[in-house]
Amino acid sequence: MQHAVRGAQFDAGNSDEGTPGRQQAALEDHVMTTWKIVREKLRSEFGATAYRYWLDPVALITVEAGVARLGAPNRAMRDWVSQHYLDRIQAFWHAEDPNVHFVEVVVAAPDSASDSGAGSAARPAVSAGGNHTPSYNEPAKQNPRYTADNYDAPGSRKAPCHPAPVSTGFQTASAAGRGAIGSMSDDGISAALDPRYTFDNFVIGKPNEFAYAAARRLAEAESVPFNPLFLYGGVGLGKTHLMHAIAWHIRRTQPHRTVIYLSAEKFMYRFIRALRDKNTVDFKDQFRSVDVLMVDDVQFISGKDSTQEEFFHTFNALVDQGRQIIVSADKSPSDLEDIEERLRSRLGSGLVADIHATTYELRLGILESKAERQRVELPQRVMEFLAHKITANVRELEGALNRVIAHSQLVGREIGLEMVQDVLHDVLRASERRVTIEEIQKRVAEHFNIKVSDMHSARRARAVARPRQVAMYLSKQLTTHSLPEIGRKFGGRDHTTVMHAVRKVEELHKTDPSLSEDIDLLRRMLES
Repeated sequence: MQHAVRGAQFDAGNSDEGTPGRQQAALEDHVMTTWKIVREKLRSEFGATAYRYWLDPVALITVEAGVARLGAPNRAMRDWVSQHYLDRIQAFWHAEDPNVHFVEVVVAAPDSASDSGAGSAARPAVSAGGNHTPSYNEPAKQNPRYTADNYDAPGSRKAPCHPAPVSTGFQTASAAGRGAIGSMSDDGISAALDPRYTFDNFVIGKPNEFAYAAARRLAEAESVPFNPLFLYGGVGLGKTHLMHAIAWHIRRTQPHRTVIYLSAEKFMYRFIRALRDKNTVDFKDQFRSVDVLMVDDVQFISGKDSTQEEFFHTFNALVDQGRQIIVSADKSPSDLEDIEERLRSRLGSGLVADIHATTYELRLGILESKAERQRVELPQRVMEFLAHKITANVRELEGALNRVIAHSQLVGREIGLEMVQDVLHDVLRASERRVTIEEIQKRVAEHFNIKVSDMHSARRARAVARPRQVAMYLSKQLTTHSLPEIGRKFGGRDHTTVMHAVRKVEELHKTDPSLSEDIDLLRRMLES
């Protein structure tokens, strides 16, 4: 079936242009242009690999009565696209054409959809519905998708009826400074927000509960509770999730507030562009006139003096105006390298919340939550296996789960322990070889300023015994070795000695903040 754009009829009284066929052709062009823009945005957001595998085979079938209908070649692909991409497709489409309120994905045989779904520029066929031929002398039917009142063909002498922008609560370049910075008014300042990253979808555990509570408090506050909020932690532990969640919450509950969310890298590139175009005044006005500025991965501007200077002055200007600033990084403010002292001091002047490495319990909770949201039956043994084996970060854990689910749906294989080991053999191998006991011993010895040989010695002085216990604890957490195997690596010690060391460090992790910080730092260093 070729593409059909239905219900598009025009009243002669509303246009002086040509024939109904010409207006219908203009309508088809509008729909196909919108579909092309949506596809490009999807490719940009999800990457070339995911796009080629999941989104490129999807074809546009019809746009009718405010509904865009897409065709997938099989049921498994339809289900996957609906579960993982439909929200973004719908958001992108509505942003381009507010008349489309809903997008659905159906199964369409390869010969029932046009090749334009895969990038062809074929013109869509037009159907006016049934065998009725629209007449210029008939009043236009009030189809909510396209009528002469809400659509004007390009070239018509009637004044164009541009739809009002969708109110998102997020500042764009054109909204932040109309008529300013020509080079920055072509696209929005804010990066796209992931609809999956909300407070409701955030799994709370001991490692992240403080950061979550701080983010929630800030998002719900009418005034500025602490400034800035500085979130830090290792890769894939939830910093970006919390920042997106704050932005979504403010958008929903306080739509009058303008929010800019972007990476430090994008901030730098926009500053460079403003310098090149000699528009620094307008750049400053845009970033200093928002209510909430959110900058992700601020460590990126390390060593970039000019960008740090501009960010410092932007920071001061917003704080002086009582505006909110939220920043994330992979290290605490005091540990950021090649950052000016005055900027480090500013970043640490508000509330600093760290997100620790995940625990087994938290990883298990994340898997249960993800499986429930995707409506997939995941055996308990499989979840426990994944939570035990994939310890690096949440992102890698989610990626492994998605691979298992996709394999099950596409191949039709039941999810079980053997299937998981088969599908994730490369991930599991990489996880096992990521950290060795020898590397742990070396890192811990360097951190506590003792000799590596002390890890194997019989010395029992506290300055040696405590680091040795920490190394045993990390060996148990980060490797798949058994307790007896770990004991042999530490001078032939008994497995009960290792067990005692693990329990002792677990207790100290909860009661000794200094040692807890040492352990978390060592873990992040080893996992990266």
